Parts: sequence; structure tokens; C-alpha cells
Amino acid sequence: MYYVSKRLEIAFAHRLNLDYESKCSSLHGHNAVVTVFCCSEHLDANGMVTDFTSIKEIVSGRLDHAFANDVVDFNPTAENLARWICDNIPHCYKVMFQESEGNVAVYVRDGFENAVI
Repeated sequence: MYYVSKRLEIAFAHRLNLDYESKCSSLHGHNAVVTVFCCSEHLDANGMVTDFTSIKEIVSGRLDHAFANDVVDFNPTAENLARWICDNIPHCYKVMFQESEGNVAVYVRDGFENAVI
């Protein structure tokens, strides 16, 4: 099995739709750190699991300096964004989404709970 990961920093804004009173319901921004993990038993014709540039285009190209509520059609919590990123990157099995220092959401695809990295 081949494993790769890519760490990116993005600046984004969002407003959460919550069923309780919270300052996060107001428009606010974050400087997030996103780490994407991919794996494959076989490399593609270029000798890669997933091209690092493709990962950057999907994550930074869609979320960096963006209003996340306009990009996705769900409540853009860190947890939901981690899942969305994982679903949009080929061979991705795990995403760590650090919304701010000390606040990290992790999504792991079913069957990969014991993956190496």
C-alpha cells in the first residue's frame, strides 16, 4: 500500500447554522490547517497515488479566501468540511481539519480506522 499526505493552510469565512445561540452563527473567519491523507495499492501511470497539485486545487482552489457557505450546500462545520474534502479527492481516506489552534475535526472513511498514517 502507498500512502501520501499533504498539509495546506487556508483562510476562509463561514457562518454556522446552529440550533442554539452561538457567536459562530455570525459571519467569521479562520486560518485553517488541512491535512489530506490518500492511499492506493497501485500507482497511476505517473507513479503517483494522487497528484499533490490536484489536492491543492481541490482544497485551496475552492476554500481558500472563500465564504464556505457559498461553496458547499451544507452547514460548513469543520467536521462537515473534512468529510466533503475527503469525498472530493481521489484515494482520500482521512482529512484532519484544524479550524483554529486546538480545534481539530477528523474524518476517516469507513474501513480505514487502522491505516498507517
